[in-house]
Amino acid sequence: MAEGVLSPGVNLEAFSQAIAAIQALRSSVTRVFDCLKDGMRNKETLEGREKGFVAAFQESLHSVSISGPELERLSNLVGKPSENHPLHNSGLLSLDPVQDKTPLYSQLLQAYKWSNKLQYHAGLASGLLNQQSLKRSANQMGVSAKRRPKAQPTTLVLPPQYVDDVINRIDRMFPEMSIQLSRPNGTSAMLLVTLGKVLKVIVVMRSLFIDRTIVKGYNENVYTEDGKLDIWSKSNYQVFQKVTDHATTALLHYQLPQMPDVVVRSFMTWLRSYIKLFQAPCQRCGKFLQDGLPPTWRDFRTLEAFHDTCRQ
Repeated sequence: MAEGVLSPGVNLEAFSQAIAAIQALRSSVTRVFDCLKDGMRNKETLEGREKGFVAAFQESLHSVSISGPELERLSNLVGKPSENHPLHNSGLLSLDPVQDKTPLYSQLLQAYKWSNKLQYHAGLASGLLNQQSLKRSANQMGVSAKRRPKAQPTTLVLPPQYVDDVINRIDRMFPEMSIQLSRPNGTSAMLLVTLGKVLKVIVVMRSLFIDRTIVKGYNENVYTEDGKLDIWSKSNYQVFQKVTDHATTALLHYQLPQMPDVVVRSFMTWLRSYIKLFQAPCQRCGKFLQDGLPPTWRDFRTLEAFHDTCRQ
């Protein structure tokens, strides 16, 4: 820690002597107050006690008068720290008396040293790489000139029967959740998920990849005037608008392109945790309502309920 605080402009020898002078001054002042506290003792006669007290008090004051000017002289020899400190004003953090609870300065020094080492090794690596020849041979150019055909992802195009089988298996997994599958626009599937008597979810899919979700209340209308699922209008209730935002976040979390059926099953498992949307308290604050809303967030791993502000 001393290496980070003391700069080249500080006289280290005078600094150590100044610390010793401070200790001597504090000891002298302590003796003065001890003398005043003890008073006149251990003398048989009053005159003897008075003479002993005065002599001890004068001796203590004399020690203070000597230590004070000595400390002032050493403070002038210590010198001022250099202004060009690499960490600028962050050195003031070392003056924090609660160092054990907030070790910011020590952590900052460690990060600074690590950054310097990283920069040094990066420079060495850059020099070694620049020494290598990056020119390609004629044979390599010939190979690269022939562009290999780009492989098309096969998981994006799955037969509708396979998609139906996956959705039916998921539907049988959760008795309190009913899933209705339809294909109003060709091969792309649209799901209407009804979770108990709590909410309804419109899931727009592209093969087995979920593109969009809209969460609405159980009693809200999910169809347009022509009888198709309404995939554009949002819920009239703020609580289900919040759940829609969280469901969109869940789609970004559950991503596994090689196994899309696992992604859909994981998302449906997460969605099923909202069966107790209005019954489960927040796992952090223990309250059922906060700002008039129940806990709308569900942890992706534990599926525990949290308010939107309590999950941070």
